[in-house]
Amino acid sequence: MNPLSKTTQLLAGLQWLFFMFANTVVIPLTIGDAFDLSSIEVASALQRSFIFTGAACILQAVFGHRYPLMEGQSGLWWGAILSLSASASAAGISVSELGGGLAVGIILSGILLTILGALGIGNVLRRLFTPVVMSTVFFLLASQLIIIFTKGMLGLTTSDEIHIPTAGLSIFLIVLTVWLNIKGPKAIRNFSILIGIVTGWIIYVLFFPAEAADEHVTTKLFSPFPWGKPTFSVGLIIMAVITGLVNTTNTIASVKGVEPLLRTTTTDKQYRKSFFLTGLNSVVSGIFGMVPYAPYVSSLGFLQSTLIFERLPMIIGAAMFMILGLVPSLSHLFSTLPISVGDAVLFVAYLQLFSGALNNLEGIRFSQKTIYRIAAPVLLGMAIMNIPAEMFGSIPMLVRPLISSGLLMGIILSVVLENTINWSKLEQVKSPKKENARNIG
Repeated sequence: MNPLSKTTQLLAGLQWLFFMFANTVVIPLTIGDAFDLSSIEVASALQRSFIFTGAACILQAVFGHRYPLMEGQSGLWWGAILSLSASASAAGISVSELGGGLAVGIILSGILLTILGALGIGNVLRRLFTPVVMSTVFFLLASQLIIIFTKGMLGLTTSDEIHIPTAGLSIFLIVLTVWLNIKGPKAIRNFSILIGIVTGWIIYVLFFPAEAADEHVTTKLFSPFPWGKPTFSVGLIIMAVITGLVNTTNTIASVKGVEPLLRTTTTDKQYRKSFFLTGLNSVVSGIFGMVPYAPYVSSLGFLQSTLIFERLPMIIGAAMFMILGLVPSLSHLFSTLPISVGDAVLFVAYLQLFSGALNNLEGIRFSQKTIYRIAAPVLLGMAIMNIPAEMFGSIPMLVRPLISSGLLMGIILSVVLENTINWSKLEQVKSPKKENARNIG
């Protein structure tokens, strides 16, 4: 593989910056709304997220698993926290009490993950994640992300109806990005994500007038426990520990998924370091009011779209992301990037996750009996994803984040099926010659 030129590395780093930004910016905003945080606290959370995400990516790339995978605020944790905050009033507790209890639970969960990581939990999890489980993860993650991005592309995140101009721009950006990926020369194809986002941003600024936002908001970067004063709740701690353990699936799925792209095999030492750092990041998240971290499986789709697999561009992008968080004026500038533009371009990148799902199934023979090993977890997960969140109100709060997550339930069912049933025995099919001989006899 020829080394990248400095210009290519810089442009690839800028592309990583946009990818990190588009995957991060929505999370602090929705968490701030869920916990009734002030504009100052939300702006502070946004800057902290940029700084810590950049630092987490660099630490993993240099000292952890050492792969070009984004380490960001986990979508699994994000959904669980939003689910709990939405049901806080029904449970008779304030959002500040919930936030304080969650912070303690997240910290303890991070400490536990750090210890388990050092003890080699990766070895156990790696054996549980068979190719079919990996396919289930990719299928369900792609489905979940595509649903989220489609709503953003159509303007449904800010309106109850499809916004035709926004949808039109999104479709144009999808076509442009796909065309660049398929037909563009390699030099351009590698930067299809960057070109799509910059083009969409320029068009949006020119044709979609926006209200003027406050230029500068005073922030409190390192203010501890912004979600609420720490409280000790056994139920929330148990929930946090369970969610933290299940969140380890992100590490296994992303690390195992990147191996065929880089043509490498991950060592036990890399797993230990990766889990240790993810646990440490979770402890920091609990203290400073951020969603706990994990490697992003969606990075695989990004890598497959850009075809740039070196670590250095991601490290450059992560360093830029940290600078973005440290300079308020730059944070404000990037906060004007339309969510619909980022969603449209990432929509194309995440379509690539399906190739990982299909590749993992290569060589596996399915019959009327064995089709259940992939159909049951995938279709169950997708069914749960399409049930409105409020419909889970009758489920106890302790297990609600788990039961209401189609991604989690699908993965758990897949792991159970793969490790309790001897599918290889069921796959054995009698050859036609033997069957005919038996019939003749």
